[in-house]
Amino acid sequence: MVLLFLAYAVCLQPGSALPLQPGYAAVQRWPSPHATQAAVADEHHIYAISNTTVAQYERSSGKRVRTGTLAGTRHLNSGFLTQGKIYCAHSNYPARPHQSDIRVFDLATGKLSVFHTFTDPPGSLVWCLLREKSWWCCFAHYGKENAKTVLVEMDAQFRERRRWTFPPNIIADWDGASASGGIWDGDTLLVTHHHFPVLYRVRVPKTGTVLEFVEALRSPFPGQGIAVDPTGGLVGIDRARHEIIRATK
Repeated sequence: MVLLFLAYAVCLQPGSALPLQPGYAAVQRWPSPHATQAAVADEHHIYAISNTTVAQYERSSGKRVRTGTLAGTRHLNSGFLTQGKIYCAHSNYPARPHQSDIRVFDLATGKLSVFHTFTDPPGSLVWCLLREKSWWCCFAHYGKENAKTVLVEMDAQFRERRRWTFPPNIIADWDGASASGGIWDGDTLLVTHHHFPVLYRVRVPKTGTVLEFVEALRSPFPGQGIAVDPTGGLVGIDRARHEIIRATK
């Protein structure tokens, strides 16, 4: 009976099968019922993102300041903060055919609005980043089709330039899920799992259409969307605990 119980407990706590290098550890936590999809931060506030809502909190007290939502919002996935606005990946997942857009939360007004709608997207948009006038958008697939997950580089008008799939060892580690979050870290990308506490570091290759695996790092975030914290480190969430987490190396 004891052996059966231990085996069951192990099954309830799966994790990455890849060798994990030292990575990030939690240094601060804030409770939020909206911490179910992603987190974002600026110098004075932290933001929790749920399927339908962006919630703003004071960093110092954890007090909620305001929330923003928009009729028709179904599945926000991540957030990227630049120039006073949080750009959120949004999709109709799990419905088909795929519909995806970017919704923007304006810090000045607290309003959520549609910024760009993709025509015939190659999957469900899970994260988007703006870097040097290019949009980097990850479109996910799940289950037996998760190898179709792609990272697409687009110009400022969202015209596709290039696209890449993910390395086979990362796809095999996804447990039927996909890449739920991503950020630039220098010239490489840190990509989250859907529900394992791991960060995959990948590099855009000089040639070819498959991202290069660099390493897998320990992480306090059990998947979902992450963002750079301007005070140092990263912010993400623990969905099961409904917490925003700040983590540093």
